[in-house]
Amino acid sequence: MSSLGNRLFAELRGDRVIWVIMLVLGVASVLAIYSSTGTIAYRNQGGNTEFYVAKHAAILGFGFILAYLCYSLHHRTFSKLAPFLILICIPLLMYTIFFGAEINEARRWITIPFIGLSFQTSDFAKIALIIYVARAISGKQDIIKDFDSAFLPIIIPILIVCSLIAPADLSSALVLFMTCLLMMFIGRVHWKFLMLLLFLGVVAFAFLIVLGEFAEEFVRVDTWVERMRQFMSGDESVLQVTQSKIAIANGEVFGLGAGNSIQRNFLPSPYADFIYSIIWEEYGMTGGFIILSLYVLLFFRTVSIVTKSPKAFGAILAVGLSLMIVIQALANIAVSVNFVPVTGLPLPMVSMGGTSLLFTCIAFGMILSVSKNIEKAT
Repeated sequence: MSSLGNRLFAELRGDRVIWVIMLVLGVASVLAIYSSTGTIAYRNQGGNTEFYVAKHAAILGFGFILAYLCYSLHHRTFSKLAPFLILICIPLLMYTIFFGAEINEARRWITIPFIGLSFQTSDFAKIALIIYVARAISGKQDIIKDFDSAFLPIIIPILIVCSLIAPADLSSALVLFMTCLLMMFIGRVHWKFLMLLLFLGVVAFAFLIVLGEFAEEFVRVDTWVERMRQFMSGDESVLQVTQSKIAIANGEVFGLGAGNSIQRNFLPSPYADFIYSIIWEEYGMTGGFIILSLYVLLFFRTVSIVTKSPKAFGAILAVGLSLMIVIQALANIAVSVNFVPVTGLPLPMVSMGGTSLLFTCIAFGMILSVSKNIEKAT
């Protein structure tokens, strides 16, 4: 057993703290899914909770395999793939808007032919755009202050991809937009182009609101307005918010214990959007703080990678992927504690998942690939 552990430790190079973060979040997700799927299991599987745990564990296992495959590649491979990925994701997003499967009143998924599985195209698009932006910024470090070098290759793709995601999934579009804006800042893009991107983002959002008045089936403006109204008014009748607050209050310092959640029977999607509330209820402030700390630690470990990276692409790619994970995690947690309106964003690596979980694992693998190759270079 010791020799196996030594071989595994030797094989998994790069930042081993990030390896541990990914593993701990994965284990936490299995425990949380087992606790939070009782209601859906009773409704759909005759109370067979093990069905959802096994399904989630299988997806998580496959995600770890994808993470390892990405870790095994040199991160420059992702740079070479960037133009092709962005060319694939834009038509996929357009197809999703018009022909995607409608689930929970939103067209975010397409059904893969022959196998019948659904695929959330925005998860693929987020990874594709971050790789592309990292490549565009790193490839133009000497001339990044010129209009032609910043506007067409960087700003336009960001606006296109985020605008195509926003009609059905505004929260994901905002997380991706913020991530790209911070990547440009870290990549030393001139501040006037950051302001230009921010201004054009506001214009694009305003255009979507106007478009929503004429095409309600494609742009969910009514949902945006209603969620903002509920948040601003402090409407306690909102089921998710009320039950989430109760779950967090129940948890106190050390929680009710694993599997003892009460609010899982009342919270909508306790295994997805509000899984952090279930973790807090069962493991208390202690468990909630540990989960939050893991995401913060991921960001700081990635920053340490950036400071060691001899190449701009690896540094910007790693920090961009880390920012995407951490910002989404903070947004999910903020919803659970009622700091921001309900968004529908899953907690990365923890919420019961399909494509979101898989692409989060891929993001971890890419970050680890960068850290491994920096380790070799030094």
